[in-house]
Amino acid sequence: MKQLRVIDLFAGCGGLTSGFVSTGLYEPVAAVEHDLHAAATYAHNFGADHVHVGDIAEWVTGSIPAADVVVGGPPCQGFSALGKQDPADPRNVMWRHYMSTLRRARPAFFVLENVPQFLRSAEYLAFEAETAPKGLLSDYVLEPFVLNAADYGASQSRRRAVVIGRRRQLDEIGPPPESERRTLREAFPAWLEDSVEAVELPQSLVEFQGTRVPGTFKLRDLHVTRRPSELSLARFRAIPPGGSRKDLPDELLTPCWRKHKSGAGDVMGRLVWGKPSVTIRTEFFKPEKGRYLHPTENRPITHAEAALIQGFPEDFVWCGNKTSIARQIGNAVPPALARALALHLAPRIG
Repeated sequence: MKQLRVIDLFAGCGGLTSGFVSTGLYEPVAAVEHDLHAAATYAHNFGADHVHVGDIAEWVTGSIPAADVVVGGPPCQGFSALGKQDPADPRNVMWRHYMSTLRRARPAFFVLENVPQFLRSAEYLAFEAETAPKGLLSDYVLEPFVLNAADYGASQSRRRAVVIGRRRQLDEIGPPPESERRTLREAFPAWLEDSVEAVELPQSLVEFQGTRVPGTFKLRDLHVTRRPSELSLARFRAIPPGGSRKDLPDELLTPCWRKHKSGAGDVMGRLVWGKPSVTIRTEFFKPEKGRYLHPTENRPITHAEAALIQGFPEDFVWCGNKTSIARQIGNAVPPALARALALHLAPRIG
């Protein structure tokens, strides 16, 4: 069977591409990513020959290959419930470059991924308006959904807006069929030790786009922790299985926590072996940001554990420093969700 062609816009480290390629049905023909480290990670896993590193506004003015599917998640910081939700954030209009790609690549389907708030934004309404009879995307029909990655084989609860666009002549597709939920414990291989001593990545550099970047790192290299202060360590030790800051004795509380007893129940929280993880964000290594403590160890989860919770395969390799790799992991679309979408679309592409 001829492989289907996929373009990944705002590709990051390649979470969407990873899921599509894992089916054996798709070949990536173009990817666009402005962040050098994320683009290097993508290139070392899926090939450097089709990666554009830089501004998508420049890329869309050049040669764009034909594709069967276009995927991508335009930056969501302007919509995110965790951010300022600034309607004027320039990142909010990146979907216009996505639209330009659709008009030239002419895919049978496209998948646009974002935070759920995107579906209530003026930008989404403007995007939807372009599918009207005289719009720039009049050949397409949108099917918007809010999907939880936990329902599609990921070991985390992660709700995302997923807009499937289909050619108008194609039948309604609906959401992909759900699969059995996986727990946190199922995400970690047996060889991954609970006890972690390393705090830094190995010293290693690789050439990419004429620049030397940290990497490449295997999953074992990412199994690194932090050196907590004595106060932080005391807090970790005091938090029971499944507990959070609300279980701390008064002497270990911050003044802010003493004043605010309600809300933010996941702060300084422990993950639970028998449940999916909470959403992995870019600062998963900071338990003060959410439920990111290991279920039994007195430490936050490692980069390796976060990557596994997201659903990246064990042989995936990474480029960048600790902070940039954490950002790549937290910003990625879970490959399991991407795989479910890829399998859902493939039989319907003529």
